[in-house]
Amino acid sequence: MTSTVHSFQVRLAGNLRSNALQRQLASVSTRLASSSGNEGEFDYDLVVIGGGSGGVRASRISSSHGAKVALLETRLSHGMAPQYSAIGGTCVNVGCVPKKLMVFASRYPGEIKEMEGYGWKGATPGQFDWKTFLENKNAEITRLNNVYNNFVLKNAGVEVIEATGSLSGPNSISVHHTSTGETSTITAKNILIAVGGWPFKPSIPGIEHAITSNEIFYLEEQPKRLVVVGGGFIALEFASIMDGLGSDVTLMYRKDLFLRGFDMDMREHLKEEMENNSKIDLRFNTDPKEIVKKDDGTLVVIDQDGNEVECDAVLYATGRKGKIDGLNLESVGVKTEASFIPVDEYSRTNVDSIYAVGDVTDRIALTPVALMEGHRLADTLFGGMDRPVDHEYVASTVFTTPEIGTVGYTEEDAAAKFGDIDVYKNRFRAMKHSFPKSETYSLMKLIVETKTQRVIGCHIATDGAGEMIQGVAIAVKMGATKDDFDATIGIHPTSAEELVTMRTPSHYYRNGVKVDKL
Repeated sequence: MTSTVHSFQVRLAGNLRSNALQRQLASVSTRLASSSGNEGEFDYDLVVIGGGSGGVRASRISSSHGAKVALLETRLSHGMAPQYSAIGGTCVNVGCVPKKLMVFASRYPGEIKEMEGYGWKGATPGQFDWKTFLENKNAEITRLNNVYNNFVLKNAGVEVIEATGSLSGPNSISVHHTSTGETSTITAKNILIAVGGWPFKPSIPGIEHAITSNEIFYLEEQPKRLVVVGGGFIALEFASIMDGLGSDVTLMYRKDLFLRGFDMDMREHLKEEMENNSKIDLRFNTDPKEIVKKDDGTLVVIDQDGNEVECDAVLYATGRKGKIDGLNLESVGVKTEASFIPVDEYSRTNVDSIYAVGDVTDRIALTPVALMEGHRLADTLFGGMDRPVDHEYVASTVFTTPEIGTVGYTEEDAAAKFGDIDVYKNRFRAMKHSFPKSETYSLMKLIVETKTQRVIGCHIATDGAGEMIQGVAIAVKMGATKDDFDATIGIHPTSAEELVTMRTPSHYYRNGVKVDKL
């Protein structure tokens, strides 16, 4: 797993309750209280504050189990500053969905560039129309807002309230209605906080001129020159996207190499591919200290050494914080750590009636993880089940070009945890790029625990890595061994067949020490 996932699991293990029977009894007690003795005592069985992925899933599943549920979301339609997000959360409005649409748009020039090698003469990328793309994007997000509100939630029996919620007691919520500005109070046996995260910007002179992953989706004009600050997957994805769309991109990162926590081979491979197959100006060990706005509206980014880069926009992607401002958590004693809410394996806070899921808990900030957390909470509270969260072997993808798909442990973390591992990897030019003689390479990698021969990590850098890793993740989650991979017949000709044809380890680790040959 990435170091972020691994360190999270270590933190979580330290917070788990020691007695499994106590957990089950507490879960049963909560369900019984909700379904019997408290009828009429509260307005709702569950009130959810936040209509993102985790909140929507928890609401819908709880309602399907017979609970009376209300969900509070500040906006039911996207694009309204300063919220930007709306029903559906970050993913639908200013995250996964519009970003992936941008990824698709950004890759057409690369496809066209290789057409001549396949016999197509005179093909050119043409002119990218930013405004047309945004109009189409906005129409699609509006459609999804409507789907979430009117079909996913209302059809499931969830009462959707366009409002902001804050705690006024362990079982009461102040409801600040968006349309009227009025405030009312409702009560609930259980309260779920699912407000998500918010982009973080450091305090440097001129930071007010910078944008984030919120504003990029609503810029009236495409920035011809863009500085992206950060080294995580959001920074890398937007740098790759905007480069593909024709902007001149400079990426600034304060450390030696981006994507900290990912497998080192993948990090180095992506750096090499970006250097060879993009126009992105990669600047490592570079930390902006000031942003200056000139009279003509353009910006100048000045780094720690006094170097200057002129640009039309500066996008900061230097992390996210929990969106807890205004929740009034302190009034009921909900514990926080920095801007996040710590929870146990049942997503319960230190206050028994209050739960939290998704990015605000600082576990794994991925949409499908929030979905899992919300679903399992609903099953536990109202479905008669005992379903703690499960954060092991979570697959993810970085939607750069090329994509990076990953599941399980990195080489570095696997060596530290298991001691003895076998590492298989292969770097090659995929047929699609080899034929037109493009210098574009793929990298496939398997991490195998020596003792059990279980595949404990898989990392892929190639076209469509996200689609590929989803299928592999099923096998890894089920405990597939290297023999299982070897016994699987490959699909030819594909890049994915490399995963079942690698027979000889490239190197090993014994007692945590790298060994080239045994």
